[in-house]
Amino acid sequence: MSNIKILIADDQTLMRDGLKTILELEENFTVVGAVKNGSEVLEFCKQNVPDLILMDIRMPEMDGVKCTKMLKALYPQIIILILTTFNDGDYIIEALNYGASGYILKDIEGDELIKAINDAYKGSMMLPSTVAKKLVQSLSSNPKFKPNEKKVINELSERETEIAKMLSMGFNNKQIASSLFISEGTVKNYISNIYSKLGTSDRTSAAIMIKKML
Repeated sequence: MSNIKILIADDQTLMRDGLKTILELEENFTVVGAVKNGSEVLEFCKQNVPDLILMDIRMPEMDGVKCTKMLKALYPQIIILILTTFNDGDYIIEALNYGASGYILKDIEGDELIKAINDAYKGSMMLPSTVAKKLVQSLSSNPKFKPNEKKVINELSERETEIAKMLSMGFNNKQIASSLFISEGTVKNYISNIYSKLGTSDRTSAAIMIKKML
């Protein structure tokens, strides 16, 4: 099993220490650092780039959303899991749009946290049910995310439907290509067509809408 280098970013010392204690019990986890705001995350990554960051959304100096935007522009390979007590739809959509791989609520059980990190490292999108529900509500209230569901389903080809289902389950392009024995370029073309029919250019928004329709 691959060793996953993890950076913890949270402004609460108790939270940082608690997470570090839990994660260091896992043989394939190495906590490479613990910082208290987004600015410190960026500074840390100049010297030691982690595989995955547990990122608190509300921190002084630089919050998790802004940090995610800047970090993914500099280090697109880093996996970012947003850690929060605030299941706010606007924050969720914004952070995911900037490239975060999912949200984890701070009251998550230790074993669920470990599973979430391992799954995110493998390419899955992590959204607890309470957050997913909030996302659906947020997207449903936004007029630009209201396609005619029956019309969209009828417009999808058999292959597009197959790929749309996998997209909604959190599969990345490489995983979809491998499963269907097609190239990643072909997958990208299909997903582009799916986005066009859904009326969005965002993977997370598309995944949420597909889950509602299929």
